Formats: sequence, C-alpha cells, structure tokens
Amino acid sequence: MKIISAETVHQVLDYAGLVERLREAFAAVGDMPVRHHHTIPLADQPDATLLLMPAWREGGQIAIKILSVFPGNADKGLASISAQVLVLDGSNGQTLAAIEGAALTVRRTAAASALAASYLAREDAAHMLMVGAGALGPHLIGAHAAVRPIKSVAIWNRDPARAEKLVEQISDQGLKARLAEDLEAEARQADVISCATMSAEPLIRGDWLQPGCHVDLVGAYRPDLRETDDAAILKARVFVDTRGGALKEGGDIVQPLTASVIDEDHIIADLSDLTRGRKAGRQSPDEITLFKSVGSAIEDLAAAELVVERVGQ
Repeated sequence: MKIISAETVHQVLDYAGLVERLREAFAAVGDMPVRHHHTIPLADQPDATLLLMPAWREGGQIAIKILSVFPGNADKGLASISAQVLVLDGSNGQTLAAIEGAALTVRRTAAASALAASYLAREDAAHMLMVGAGALGPHLIGAHAAVRPIKSVAIWNRDPARAEKLVEQISDQGLKARLAEDLEAEARQADVISCATMSAEPLIRGDWLQPGCHVDLVGAYRPDLRETDDAAILKARVFVDTRGGALKEGGDIVQPLTASVIDEDHIIADLSDLTRGRKAGRQSPDEITLFKSVGSAIEDLAAAELVVERVGQ
C-alpha cells in the first residue's frame, strides 16, 4: 500500500488535467451512495462535522474519504479540514493507497468549480472576486485561471489581514491581485465571483450582479448556511454539482426551496447534465449564471485515481 503525502498530491494534480478528469468522470458517472454526515457534539466547536464519502465505478477503483471539518481549529492554530482517502482495487477490494485527503479535497473542489466555469463563465472572463481567504482560496483562483483568461483578482475576507496574505501569495504566482475593501463595489465589476466561506448570512446580493457575471458558491455546505440572497438565486440561471447533494445540503439552494422562493425546476442542470451535453450552459454573453457546489464522492474518486496513476508512473 502506498502512502501519498499532501506534497505529492499538489505536485501531481495540476488544475487543467484534473478538470478534464472530472469532466470524464461526471460524463460517465459511477456508484455513489449518499454520504454519511454527522455532527460531532463539542462544547467549544458546535459546528464540528464528520463526513464519510464512498464511490466506485465499473472497471475502476473504489475510493472512501473520511473527512472532518472543525471550523474552530483556526483559533487553535490547526487546520480546519482533515481527511484521508483510501483507494481500493475495484476488482478485489485490496487497499492500493492512502492519500492525504485535505490536499486532494481542495484540489478536486477547485477543479469542480473550474469545470462548471468552463460551461458557465464567459470565455473572456478576466476579473475575479474571491470571497474568503481560507484553504480553498488559492486553489479556486488557480483552477479558474486554468479554464478562463483571469488576469486580475480582488480578494475579500472578514479579516483583512488574511486577505492580504492571500494577495501576496497570488501575486507571487504571477496574477495581479489586490485587497477588496468594498465587497459591493468589487462584486459589481467582477466577471467571476467565487465564494468559499462558512457564512450564515448572505454576502453577495442579487442587486449587485451585473450582466455576464458567473457566481461560484463553494462554501456554506450546510442547510443553515448561505453566501447569496434570494435575489441572486432568482436573477441567475442556476446549476449544481449534483442535484441530490444540492437539494439536501447547500443552504443557498435549500433555503429558497423551503421558503417556496424557487422550486426544483429552477435548477437547470448538474455537472452530469452539462458534461453529457444534455443541457446547455451559458447561452448568451449577458446572462447571469450561478453554480452551487456541495462536493461529491465522484470527484474524490476521479482525483484519487489520477493521483495513483501519476504516482505509479
């Protein structure tokens, strides 16, 4: 059994290659039982969560991710996300590898958003607003830049100091980056808005969205959290990674559904629909598109298989 480190995951999983592997995976689809989602009762971390996510496909491997999300860890100087991915031989169940899962998760999550953007963002999208400066921030920026000609990035975070650190990191990688001080003003001029926060209240307002904008929602993975308001959902053509996950878990979808602001028909397509060509993505330069991601074990499986392939070369 191979033990594959986070450093190796980052080395072998380039964004462009992973986006294409995810495109193939969603077009083919596999078996993906409903993931286990458990709250861990801790007095000092009421939002602590444990996720168990299995997936497999015919002729391929089996992947099982064990992931914990402890948001309060940031105050303790610890990572908020910890994960491992086991990869089993699909023909005999023998363990092939154990992969550091946090690195794989941020890479595949960012690549899934970039995959959606390849169908939904304008082909000339050049200016990005990154809302949230946590672990996913640099990966979302890098992945979007792999599929669209992103030239500049404005970065906003509740703690401006964290945003400044990400500005420095992105600037060192060759992209023009700056601190976003006025969230509304930045949203009004962005071609792509990507959000990766744990916000319980909407951060991006529908009134701010300009024609041609694409909104990418990656945070707010529970029904009680959300990053956009009802006006944004109503104003945009809405897409999701998987219908089953988005309808149950993503607050940006669940809350307006529960309040009868929208119905399920408001969701135009998921990534399987888009990659199979069953539904169209962006249809005009002026329309506003919105993608809600809650994560999928199919993404873990595709990324894990690619890691094992490349490490074995």
